[in-house]
Amino acid sequence: MRSLLLAFGIVLLALAGAQAVQPDEILKNPVQEQRARAISGGLRCLVCQNQSIDDSDAPLARDLRLLVRERIVAGDSDKAVVDFVVARYGDFVLLRPPFNARTALLWAAPFVILLLALAFVWRLSRRRVHATPVVAR
Repeated sequence: MRSLLLAFGIVLLALAGAQAVQPDEILKNPVQEQRARAISGGLRCLVCQNQSIDDSDAPLARDLRLLVRERIVAGDSDKAVVDFVVARYGDFVLLRPPFNARTALLWAAPFVILLLALAFVWRLSRRRVHATPVVAR
């Protein structure tokens, strides 16, 4: 059993490092490539939606990875690259969208849902406490 768990863990570790970046996309300058990886790690694949563009095999993710690298090679700062992509695709392309008026509902929704669920459970438990069974004699 231990050997099976160990093998499963090794497979998971091997898959964790797997990325969709193709060898022909990698920049020759390692500093620029590291910047590209850092930026694309924070950009959402618009097709997959829960993966960064680095992790996605979708053609749009590849296009976005190439776009990021083109902007870096052109001399843009990291912020300029992200701003360029956000200007084209909106805040949704960011894996961590900023908190502003347009994204407030997105940030607040989990808390609102949690509060509603707690209120429902509280109300349900109050009904059960007040509902006393009638004993037939």
